[in-house]
Amino acid sequence: MNFVEELRWRGMIADMMPGTEEQLQKELTSAYVGIDPTADSLHIGHLVSVMMLKHFQRAGHRPIALVGGATGMIGDPSMKSAERNLLDEATLRHNQDCIKKQLAKFLDFDSDAPNAAKLVNNYDWMKGYSFLNFIRDIGKHITVNYMMAKDSVKKRLSRESSVGMSFTEFSYQLLQGYDYLYLYEHEGCRLQMGGTDQWGNITTGTELIRRTLGGEAYALTCPLITKTESGNIWLDRRYTSPYKFYQFWLNVSDADAAKYIKIFTDLSQEEIAALEAEQEAAPHLRPLQKRLAKEVTVMVHSLEDYEAAVEASNILFGNSTHEALLKLDEDTLLAVFEGVPHFDISRDELAAGIKAVDLCTEKAAIFPSKGEMRKLVQSGGVSFNKEKLAEVDTVIDCSSLLDDKYLLVQRGKKNYYLLIAK
Repeated sequence: MNFVEELRWRGMIADMMPGTEEQLQKELTSAYVGIDPTADSLHIGHLVSVMMLKHFQRAGHRPIALVGGATGMIGDPSMKSAERNLLDEATLRHNQDCIKKQLAKFLDFDSDAPNAAKLVNNYDWMKGYSFLNFIRDIGKHITVNYMMAKDSVKKRLSRESSVGMSFTEFSYQLLQGYDYLYLYEHEGCRLQMGGTDQWGNITTGTELIRRTLGGEAYALTCPLITKTESGNIWLDRRYTSPYKFYQFWLNVSDADAAKYIKIFTDLSQEEIAALEAEQEAAPHLRPLQKRLAKEVTVMVHSLEDYEAAVEASNILFGNSTHEALLKLDEDTLLAVFEGVPHFDISRDELAAGIKAVDLCTEKAAIFPSKGEMRKLVQSGGVSFNKEKLAEVDTVIDCSSLLDDKYLLVQRGKKNYYLLIAK
């Protein structure tokens, strides 16, 4: 597999330094991507460059994931409007361990193959480097004029509302440049990859390698995926449940689905072309979104999590059963019914038993009148926990609660209400 050709048809190349493709065709090459360790989980913004590393390894090359323990203590000014909070070493180490577990789902770290992936942390080579030695060894090779010409610096300095840029942040590109130089010398790294916002930082590294060692190093960037309207979509289930994760991909637009299925899966060009043809023939069936959601959810979580997410989706949008509802854990239940009206009811009153008609009119405003509820019950249009309500006077008590806390009422086909016993 030709790595550059693979990325090209997938729409994953924004900029590439001349000579990059020739280097990759010549020999097994090591390349790295920097990952910001300011959280203990990756999000889908990271996933683009992680997929680049995955394709890189599939093409027979050696991927290196660099966790920016040192640079994470400073903060990259690229595309940012303000300086970030600085982290301590214990937090950074915890974040690194969590990130490696997630990366292991995409990259092979453990095999004996010559292209086994490696995780490094730049804090390990920066922590003992004195400021005097750094500015003498590294700073003298890159001029202030060169650094000022970078877009990331120019944009920050030209903003009228900006408070300017601290020397700490200004020095960031030198530190990232030194990372590349260090990996060039110690890991034989010849390529750095990242998002388009990293082009300036990466090329500072190639320039530093050229000026200090006379070496040839290369750069490749991919388009950025902008932050979603719903905020970050995390890979860790503690922050984004598998159900919400699945729903995010399922609900992307047709245009995004066509783009994302190339970037976020390793489906072949032929498979994707067949899905695109299906989408064109029957766009209402959303085959692209469904396959995209499946592939990414299975890759990040598991097949079981994907199947549970599909089943949970059917509860809201399909003809699922009472048994399927009982399988939901509390987090998924709340995620599925996040947008439906919620009513608090008294646990003590429920424990004594309440007629369904009183519960849905007096205790929770699901029906405007008892008469209206009676009519709908008679026509089979009211369900409690996905089971049809036969009589309006049926007594509901705590034994009906899901997770000992929730009661799901359905009025007609599409109207749901979640009652919460407190």
